[in-house]
Amino acid sequence: MERGVVAGTSLTVALDTPSARVLADQASIINDLQFVMDSCKRLLDELARPQEDRDGVVPQALWSSALVAYARCFSADRRSGLAVDDVQNLPLQGAVMKFHTWVIEECGKLTAPPADPYEAVTIGAALAPPGQKKRRVEGIAVFTTSRVLIDVIGVRQLGGLASELAKQTAQKAEKQQHEVLTDAQQLDLDGLYESPPLSTGAA
Repeated sequence: MERGVVAGTSLTVALDTPSARVLADQASIINDLQFVMDSCKRLLDELARPQEDRDGVVPQALWSSALVAYARCFSADRRSGLAVDDVQNLPLQGAVMKFHTWVIEECGKLTAPPADPYEAVTIGAALAPPGQKKRRVEGIAVFTTSRVLIDVIGVRQLGGLASELAKQTAQKAEKQQHEVLTDAQQLDLDGLYESPPLSTGAA
């Protein structure tokens, strides 16, 4: 999709019409899905490294970010967000809906505090050795556990799912561009030419 000044002396100005807002939302979804794909690709590279050479924070950060970006595409707050039907209509085999549901649930666990704190942390009592004459509690131990399990298969599945959804959304966006163009051609030309120009870096 084109953005900013098109070419030469051509002028591009912002549109704020209902159809343009739909297109903007579709483009935003594509950007989020592209981020998911990029994160998964980077994560696969990270998981291919020997365990001892990995930075434990990086895989967790990449996976968490990918989950959040994917789930954001299905937010009810989005004007043209993705829906369950979009996943069901994909030309993919296997338990696609089951995996999609799991991803959304995992994102929910990431972004909300656990209902039971023991889901993320276990507290223990450090006892004196059983053989000692005097039994007592000597201290407290805190064990943290990761709430997100990462494996190569899951990463590939999420990347593939995001790729198919991006293609599907891009097809919708292409059709939407024609509607936006039609609407733009009905607007007052003098008003458009008086609007401030968009730079090539405009979002």
